[in-house]
Amino acid sequence: MGAGAVANSGTTIAYGHLVDPNRTWRNNKRLIYLNFWILLLLITSSTNGYDGSMMNGLQSLTQWDDYFGNPRGGKLGLLNAIQNIGSLAAYPFSPYLADGLGRRTTIFIGAFIMCGATILQTASQSVGMFIGARFLIGFGLTFAAGAAPMLVTEISYPVYRAQLTSTYNSLWYSGAIVAAWTTFGSFKINSTWAWRLPSALQGLPSVLQVCLIWFVPESPRWLIKKGRNEQALQTLAYYHADGNEEDPLVQYEYQEIKAAIELDREVESTIGWKTLFATPGNRRRMRIIIALAFFSQWSGNGLVSYYLNKVFITIGITNPTIQLLINGILQIWNLAWALLASAFVDKVGRRRLFLCSISGMIIFFTLQTACSAVYANTKNESAAHSVIAFIFLYYAAYDIAFSPLIVSYTVEILPYNIRAKGFTVFNFAISLSLIFNQYVNPVALEKLQWKYYLFYVAWLCFEAVFLYFFLVETKNRTLEETAALFDGEEVAAQLAATAAQNELREKDDEKSSGSFHEKA
Repeated sequence: MGAGAVANSGTTIAYGHLVDPNRTWRNNKRLIYLNFWILLLLITSSTNGYDGSMMNGLQSLTQWDDYFGNPRGGKLGLLNAIQNIGSLAAYPFSPYLADGLGRRTTIFIGAFIMCGATILQTASQSVGMFIGARFLIGFGLTFAAGAAPMLVTEISYPVYRAQLTSTYNSLWYSGAIVAAWTTFGSFKINSTWAWRLPSALQGLPSVLQVCLIWFVPESPRWLIKKGRNEQALQTLAYYHADGNEEDPLVQYEYQEIKAAIELDREVESTIGWKTLFATPGNRRRMRIIIALAFFSQWSGNGLVSYYLNKVFITIGITNPTIQLLINGILQIWNLAWALLASAFVDKVGRRRLFLCSISGMIIFFTLQTACSAVYANTKNESAAHSVIAFIFLYYAAYDIAFSPLIVSYTVEILPYNIRAKGFTVFNFAISLSLIFNQYVNPVALEKLQWKYYLFYVAWLCFEAVFLYFFLVETKNRTLEETAALFDGEEVAAQLAATAAQNELREKDDEKSSGSFHEKA
């Protein structure tokens, strides 16, 4: 179960000799186009990041606080949690749309719902209307956020797949930055537009996706699953080899995807939600995926993500302007660290990044707790300033693994046949953990103050032990090749044999077809 030989294998790129060294995203027109469309998918994460930071900022706006009757305790928890409750309502449908209608159509449906919901949120006249709008935002976000990262990882040029998929969740902070600085800028508007303007801007990524999503290529894996092999090959060739269907890399990808889909079809009748836990390999996947989902929200970061102003109050920082300013700077800091880590996921490796991340989080959160205790007992301003410094350092540690990797690692270890359902379970677990956080954190902070941090110190230590023993390295492998890490080398060998047989069969068919035409 630990990081033995399997965890450390696969450190060389199996398809490396097939990659044209002259074809890079900087000098190849079609790769530039592909990455531009991928960017349109990546901003889905910005919508989610925008919401957390916006709700942080709105709590510091007296205009919002007064308009909605100074929500506190459970009411404030509901206002924050309702988006995730909306997400929970959509999870039963999300994987069926992504697998049935396609990744692009599912993203369009989600983005369209969010456009309408942000209009409703901006026009809210009561708490109930605001809560309803946020429920719909969460409902639509489930469809878009469930399909977008899968489409990113399924259409990316293989050399850039890990970096681009890791960038997806890192861009959570791009939305957080826009929200933080929008609420900071709108603070001086002496009307309800102080909070209506940030609410309206939340819909911008969704508007762009509604208008442009049909220009994005559909997943070749989904196309092959639906029997549209020729279209899948054309898509791979157009974006990965300038239209050359005989390119060795394109043929390698195409045959491997076909082989994986064929192996999936052999067990098609048994594929369902139970399949996620039916085999030892799938149970290993789901244990890691569910743990990462809860770890990503239960590592103390939930205190800062949604209740930063409450944390500030515990250390004597009550000025709304200062609160909003620190929040804005923190989001820029987070984005820089997360993007830096995204660029090195294949060079450093997932396992090493996670272990470095959790070690740093334990150190800095413990120091943050100690300084909070000192301030609570002595009112020493230096201790309060140290808390802020350790919040920044804690997030730097968090960002080098948990920001970029939780989504990319999840989608890459799931085989195609259970990818949508497995990713839905991941998102469902995140929503559950967020709802718990958003209800419990404000109450616990109010009752326990800094003592509440001690729970997270202990929990972080548990996370470190789990990650050390169970996390598996997956760097420098294709999506299909990760089966070797979880299902055993026999599956990998069968995959390679099926791909080779398919390639030989197609070549024989071409020869037979050519001979027939010659005789004719």
